[in-house]
Amino acid sequence: MYFPNPPSVNELKANAMQCVATISWARGDAAFTDNRYSRAHEWRFDGGAVVKASSSPHVVRVPMSDASAVDPEEAFVASLSSCHMLWFLSLSASKGWVVDAYRDEAVGTMAKNETGKLAMTLVILRPRVTFEGRQPSNEELLELHHRAHEECFIASSVKTEVRCEPVTG
Repeated sequence: MYFPNPPSVNELKANAMQCVATISWARGDAAFTDNRYSRAHEWRFDGGAVVKASSSPHVVRVPMSDASAVDPEEAFVASLSSCHMLWFLSLSASKGWVVDAYRDEAVGTMAKNETGKLAMTLVILRPRVTFEGRQPSNEELLELHHRAHEECFIASSVKTEVRCEPVTG
């Protein structure tokens, strides 16, 4: 969805918004019923981005999976990390702090949940942020990350425990 004049956060919160993703897969000449078909597929987004996707090679062996493609579990972790970062940047700017760089090596853990089903049970964000000029104190930095987590649309949408462990120094 493209907005020539982006809505404010309050407008987004007051109104429903739809996001569109088109997922395409084709069997090709694989037999299919022997379960040895390719899991490689494509994600297309309304802004024009195209992402090569597949099941994880940890779940379905190569060559049925494409290890160079993004798998849904990686995308889930990236989505949480990206949403947190975007809120963090916005909140930092509103406080007058200039962010020079932001890097997060987020890690998701798949394990059995309380009902015994395999699920993404924990995502740990480990953002490392560098600022220009005036630096927030450690307390202010933790508060920025806490507020970013509270505002993140994706974190508000999932049951997964999401922890933020900022890397400092």
